[in-house]
Amino acid sequence: MADIHDQEFGLGDGATQDGILLTRVDQLINWTRKSSVWPMTFGLACCAIEMMATGASSYDIDRFGSGPFRATPRQADLMIVAGTVSHKMAPRVKRLYDQMPEPKFVMAMGACTVSGGPYIKHGYHVLKGVDRIVPVDVYVPGCPPRPEALLEGLFRIQEKMERERLLDKTRCGARPKVLVE
Repeated sequence: MADIHDQEFGLGDGATQDGILLTRVDQLINWTRKSSVWPMTFGLACCAIEMMATGASSYDIDRFGSGPFRATPRQADLMIVAGTVSHKMAPRVKRLYDQMPEPKFVMAMGACTVSGGPYIKHGYHVLKGVDRIVPVDVYVPGCPPRPEALLEGLFRIQEKMERERLLDKTRCGARPKVLVE
């Protein structure tokens, strides 16, 4: 059992003696955070159906360390924006993002969320990417993306969580303002 913990925390051979585990606080906290991601569901259009399918029994997002979808931003650390973000909805997305506690992550799911999708040229009412109002950590392209793609995006978020430093404050300063064209 000690060998598994040694590999998980990257400690190598001989890191545990007599049942004592030696590790850095950063590694321990990041391991617990990546193993208990609580996403906030924010389904705006057809991509939300695929997001719901990912949480269902066929794909079971719980197996991969992501708990139940939260309906409140104060209990979530991952915002999955799934679907078309209109200019009217953009301030509400930003408000929910601001209500989430630090550290927080954002996943843009679907072509409409990433870049405006089929509305990019003639859709005056659609935001041309949610990254104009909130900082996006992972983009999941597709129209709509498959549940496997959402799971892959979750794995990328978990990798980011694993590499984060506790005293690094550079993420806190990356907040774009609400942009309305």
